[in-house]
Amino acid sequence: MPTTSRNRAGRRVAVVGISLSDCGRVDEATPYTLHAQAARRALADSGLDRSVIDGLASAGLGTLAPVEVAEYLGLRPRWVDSTAVGGATWEVMAAHAADAIAAGHANAVLLVYGSTARADIKARRRTANLSFGARGPLQFEAPHGHTLIAKYAMAARRHMHEYGTTLEQLAEVAVQARANAALNPEAMFREPITVDEVLDGPMIADPFTKLHCCIRSDGGAAVLLAAEEYVPDTAKAPVWILGTGEHVSHTTMSQWEDFTVSPAAVSGRLAFERAGVRPEEIDLAEIYDAFTYMTLVTLEDLGFCAKGEGGPFVEEKGRLPVNTDGGGLSACHPGMRGLFLLVEAVRQLRGEAPGLQVRRPDGSLPELAVASGTGGWFCSSGTVVLGRG
Repeated sequence: MPTTSRNRAGRRVAVVGISLSDCGRVDEATPYTLHAQAARRALADSGLDRSVIDGLASAGLGTLAPVEVAEYLGLRPRWVDSTAVGGATWEVMAAHAADAIAAGHANAVLLVYGSTARADIKARRRTANLSFGARGPLQFEAPHGHTLIAKYAMAARRHMHEYGTTLEQLAEVAVQARANAALNPEAMFREPITVDEVLDGPMIADPFTKLHCCIRSDGGAAVLLAAEEYVPDTAKAPVWILGTGEHVSHTTMSQWEDFTVSPAAVSGRLAFERAGVRPEEIDLAEIYDAFTYMTLVTLEDLGFCAKGEGGPFVEEKGRLPVNTDGGGLSACHPGMRGLFLLVEAVRQLRGEAPGLQVRRPDGSLPELAVASGTGGWFCSSGTVVLGRG
């Protein structure tokens, strides 16, 4: 396998520290607390001194993110990124950070996130967000009831119409996510579910019943990227950033050319090309799963199966380990879940997964993983290929 990304002429870039904050039901913390908790734990995981951090990537908190987060963490970064493209934010930020480190603009960049989305609603500090608002281009869709989930539901129905994808196949995504979560002591929901239970649940937006939809939790995560010269001083073996890709496709549904193709079709192709690997070489995939259809169509668009074959693919258990921690459908989903995908991918490559640990046929640890985040309503995508060695 390649040991460096082929699209970078500069320094190699590794993930040297990862961590989650307390996750699930966290009633006595603020989002800033979860940011700090995850950041401290990731730094401890790396074995490096905090003085090496000269870059910060953060979004979703404060009026001037990441300025407020940097101050709260006691950092004075000389490189920052506050890119906000929904759930794909963290894969896109990882790409930007890797480019900056490779070019010498930063040495070590901390990606950090924290949210009390569940606790805020429980305490009535906020309400559930049915849409992203009604300003700009969205003003033409909001009057027709185009909520966030309705847009995903429309896309799922189109895939069912075009390719014969069934409700049972979509439900299988939720069943497998829960099976993985059952092995993960950190997962919020661990009780097994069946296809029938998914299908018989309360309807949220046709064809999605409740269990087709992600959970709402609290939680935070942090990932520390560093240049190759810091690796000898780290506490654990590095996981290398081999290739990245990003893409945005639309914001209004009328401008989305094909509901059955997500922006991962572009970001994935770019990431694999730049890493110099093929989808069939990947040992596991961590995929954004706010809804079951997202997993199915992203598997197609990343090239793990042909377009329209996602339904049969997800029915073949064990063909490709996906969302090994239980995903956003069962483990943790505090809002923008993309950073959690990177944490779980690194855990798997290190052999440190708290639940299901993927092994190759010969019993060895996986060599290659992909993390692919999706933002908005299939508006954006960021894909990162990671590897050991």
